[in-house]
Amino acid sequence: MTYLFTHLADVATLAGQHLALVVTALAIALAIALPLGIFSAQNERLGTATLGILGAIYAIPSLALLVLFVPILGLGFWTAVVALVAYAQMLLVRNIAVGLRSVPAAQIEAAKGMGMTRLQRLVRVELPYALPIIVGGLRIATISLIAIATVAAFVNAGGLGTLIFAGIHQDDPQRIIAGSIGSAALAIVADLAFRGFERRLAG
Repeated sequence: MTYLFTHLADVATLAGQHLALVVTALAIALAIALPLGIFSAQNERLGTATLGILGAIYAIPSLALLVLFVPILGLGFWTAVVALVAYAQMLLVRNIAVGLRSVPAAQIEAAKGMGMTRLQRLVRVELPYALPIIVGGLRIATISLIAIATVAAFVNAGGLGTLIFAGIHQDDPQRIIAGSIGSAALAIVADLAFRGFERRLAG
């Protein structure tokens, strides 16, 4: 704990880098996952195949996936972001599809009866109903990315993993503890924030 308290500014800077990695990846991942999730919900057969592919990607060890992108993208921030986006897809697409499939048929039929187009039904009826489940997927994806982003330091992407790797290389447990506590704190704060939002949606 000594390093953490004596180097708070350094730890805070690395935490900011860590957060930037996660937020950037999550925003890009959601932009990709939303149409994929809608597609998976509307076409169950092809949706199952899509989730199978995304599940296979999710099963790849994080370090192996990062190393796979290095020859293509080089070292740095964007290599880590691409890997994080790939990891988030399974969690996001699955929850979006599940949320949309959970919309009662009666509500959809009522929307059709009101003359809504398919797009209007999606935006005004289906997505609002599915939102709590989608937010649940965002919560799980965010916590997962915070953990996986720790490994991003291996490709010089910064973040709290820098402390952990430095601690391992220098045999300095204090750095490892500082990086681990910082990463855990980010995950706890993110979890609490999303859970609070989920409760508001449920209420």
